[in-house]
Amino acid sequence: MNENTNYFGIDISKDVFDVMGSDGLFHQFSNELTGFKRFIKLMGSNPHCVMESTGVYHLRLAYYLIEHNIKVSVENPLSVKRFIQMKLSKIKTDKSDSKMIYEYAIMNRPSLWTGQTKSQIECSHLLSLSNLYTKEIIVLKNKLHSEEAQGSPVPRVIRSINRSLKFYKKEIETLEITVLKLVKQEYQDLHSRIKSIPGLGVKASALLIVLTMGLNVLIQHPNSVLLQV
Repeated sequence: MNENTNYFGIDISKDVFDVMGSDGLFHQFSNELTGFKRFIKLMGSNPHCVMESTGVYHLRLAYYLIEHNIKVSVENPLSVKRFIQMKLSKIKTDKSDSKMIYEYAIMNRPSLWTGQTKSQIECSHLLSLSNLYTKEIIVLKNKLHSEEAQGSPVPRVIRSINRSLKFYKKEIETLEITVLKLVKQEYQDLHSRIKSIPGLGVKASALLIVLTMGLNVLIQHPNSVLLQV
């Protein structure tokens, strides 16, 4: 790592993100485009931004920085938490968090985060929607069972539930087909290898690839049994 790296510790919430850099000054920006632009203006040379994975709140800023050729590291919150505990910091404020993340970056020199490709992001959103529809199907089936168990179900209610079940099942099938096409386009060779493993079919292998971002860990270890199938 370049000794002249200008680290920034970033603590992100839904509406704002707090920043601490080598100047020791605390800055706060809105977690949207205007705030991103203001943040970039205060950066010096060779900036490297370090933040925790916060579910979804960090993603817009992280991708914005990458698009502007700024180094980004997205760290496991547990790793940062352990570091803070190690430092025995009893101050629990946003300002303290951004400072601790800055110190964490200085000591650990975290690896760069590259994010997901557009197709990976699309697949993740498609699977998320598919999971939502699956939950709706479970709710509807429970309602259908409840109606039928009463002994005198209302025909219109039963028809409506069945129409909804048919709709969600069709949507899930469409989403799965789309995910499979995207996976084949980006990971055709990998998908062919994984689906040949006994017990893993076409859909299961595609799901495995999406959930592991293309099996990056396995790709980095070419001697893996999975990749030698």
